Parts: sequence; C-alpha cells; structure tokens
Amino acid sequence: MSICESFWKLAIIPVYNEVGTIGKVLSKFEDHVVDEICLVVDRPTENILREIDRAGGGLKIPIHVIKNPNRMGIGYAIREGIEYAIDHKYDIVVVMAGNNKDDPREIPRLLAPIEQGCDYVQGSRFLAGGKHVKNPILRRMFSRLYPFIWTLFTGVFCTDVTNGFRAYRTRIFEDGRINIWQRWLDGYALEYYIHYKVLTSGYEMKEVPVSKLYPYSHKGGYSKIYPLRDWWQIIGPLIYLGLGVRK
Repeated sequence: MSICESFWKLAIIPVYNEVGTIGKVLSKFEDHVVDEICLVVDRPTENILREIDRAGGGLKIPIHVIKNPNRMGIGYAIREGIEYAIDHKYDIVVVMAGNNKDDPREIPRLLAPIEQGCDYVQGSRFLAGGKHVKNPILRRMFSRLYPFIWTLFTGVFCTDVTNGFRAYRTRIFEDGRINIWQRWLDGYALEYYIHYKVLTSGYEMKEVPVSKLYPYSHKGGYSKIYPLRDWWQIIGPLIYLGLGVRK
C-alpha cells in the first residue's frame, strides 16, 4: 500500500454559476482517486444542485455540498473546504476548478510527490508533459512572467503560480505561521498567500505537469477574474508578505 492510499484525501471544488460544467468535472472522477469530494457552492441555484445530483449519482465517491447563500469569494470557499478537511481528519486536500479547466483524471500526478514526502504540490501547465489549451494571450503572458518574479522573491524556482490545481497536506494549515483564516484572504489572495507561506516556511514543494483548458473562446468568457478588480489580489500577497506588511 502506498502512502497516499493510507492517507485520507479530499477534493475541494469551489462552485459559482458553473451550470453545464460542474457535471462534466464530476463525471471525470475515477473511482477512489479521493475519498470524498467537497463542493463549496456560492449562491446555489436549482439548476446547479440538480446537475450535481445527476453527476454525483454515477460516482462511487461520496459528495459533500456546502451551500453559501451569497457569493463569498473563492478564498472563502477553499477555506471552508480546508476547515471541513481538518474537522474530518483528512490528510490531503486537492483543490481544483469547477469550470472544467482542470482534469480530475490528473489528480494522481499531484498525489505522487506526496508519497515522496512533499507537503505541497503545484500543478504546472508549462512543464514538459503539461499543456494549456485556448489560454488567452494576455493571461498566457502574465502566467509565464509571474513565476520568475516569485522565484526572485522567494528563492524557490517556479514555473506556474496562477494555476489553481494543487494538493496540500492538511498539517501545514495547523502551522501557526500560516494563518489562512484572515478576512483579507476571502478572494483570490488566499491561494497566493498559501503559496508564499509554504515556499518560505521550509516545507517541501514540487511542481508536476498538468493540463489547463480554457473552454471559452468569446471575449471575457474564459474567467471570472477581472483585471482591475482582482489582479491586485493575485499580486498583493507577494508584496504584502515580502515587505512584512501582513503575516
């Protein structure tokens, strides 16, 4: 039995207005790749809940649904999933998108390094064996440049920082130096906060190749991230933490 087989594993999927895609994501889960799927749904509609019920009915993996009546933010949703994992004694969490950009069949790639002792595994579309499809040109340029900046700031070589397909050992969230419960982390900032803290706190990180599919070709339809509103949440944690403004 491998280490990962002896560990309890939870997949966390934030869901907001993912009609027509969350069902596709769930349908790609292979039997027993994780022990449970936690869907954190902001503003659940009847259509979303029906789609989850239909797709979940064909799975051998149990699904737990957390329903937020309002849109709370992706960081808030991921944090709820992590809290659920800690409360239920899960050893590993895998975080992935609910809009069909990430492929659940690649979860074993994220889990394999944990068998070798890694605490955090970052999926990278830019490593050999990874790929990105329909990645918009401005997003692609930013996604390629940003890891170099992180490498300079942290001293840890990175090829992909903005890819939200990741796996963590839950024990890192019990480290007093890593406080994910801060309100300023309710949005996109949480993922970059964790990335920085893990890289600078002595934990072992590894990148693995994964796929990233941007399924929409029309302008503005490929992401819920808006440059003026959300990009500071992506850039800000590196600056705040690097300068010691926040902890």
